[in-house]
Amino acid sequence: MFFTKGHGTGNDFVVLPDPDGTYALTPALVAALCDRRRGIGADGVLHVVRSAKHPDAAGHAADAEWFMDYWNADGSLAEMCGNGVRVFARYLVTHGLADPAPDGLPIATRAGVVHAVIDEHRIAVRMNAPVITGGSAAVTGTRRLDGVAVDCGNPHLVCALAGPLDELDLSVAPGYDPAVFPSGVNVEFTVAGAAVEGADRHVHMRVHERGSGETMSCGSGALAVGAVALREAGLSAGAVAVDVPGGRLTVTRTADDRWWLAGPAVLVASGEVDPAALPGAVTEGAE
Repeated sequence: MFFTKGHGTGNDFVVLPDPDGTYALTPALVAALCDRRRGIGADGVLHVVRSAKHPDAAGHAADAEWFMDYWNADGSLAEMCGNGVRVFARYLVTHGLADPAPDGLPIATRAGVVHAVIDEHRIAVRMNAPVITGGSAAVTGTRRLDGVAVDCGNPHLVCALAGPLDELDLSVAPGYDPAVFPSGVNVEFTVAGAAVEGADRHVHMRVHERGSGETMSCGSGALAVGAVALREAGLSAGAVAVDVPGGRLTVTRTADDRWWLAGPAVLVASGEVDPAALPGAVTEGAE
């Protein structure tokens, strides 16, 4: 199995090219690939397949040639990954599978079609609009933290803190209300930052992602945080700088209500992996 390793602000992925959809991925195989000691190591797997060749994306084939079949590190499926889609776009263009389009390269996801505008150092993705759906709360340790629920195609809970983020213990998944989030939730913890040039608001963020644990970054989480920050500032358009442990992402809402997520996307290595050598990997049916 050929693979490429990439990351977006430290949120790292195993990229598996499979244009014709011949791999029969399983949760066990994905988890084994993402194992940081016995596999390649990653927060998730980006399965590169043509939309027409995957049952979850066949309906988007007329709008987007390529489907980002995204799997979390524990082998569960996810609807969207904002950092992953930038790495996915970088992979397509770098390997000659797609050309960068001035109006954005269309990529199908389980949350719909998004569009990536690519340059040498960063990629901006026009995302589907985040929807603030109400309030809820997260529990970490003995602390109950009120938050805002945001649908970015995948579920998020944004919890603002008054104190420093480094006091949080995210080695254990935060508790949440399963009645609000029946499929689990990505939980973002934020504190306001000092003003930075080029942004209307500045926020620091840590995140615990369902299926992956605490990660260095979460692109769709940054989008959720940006949506909450703009709403709380009373702004119908603007830019939010979101600093995560792995770097900086920028969320922009334009006057015509387009939402953009921008940041770096880097490919760092390529190679081969023998699925049969991965402990616990189930590969029956893979071609």
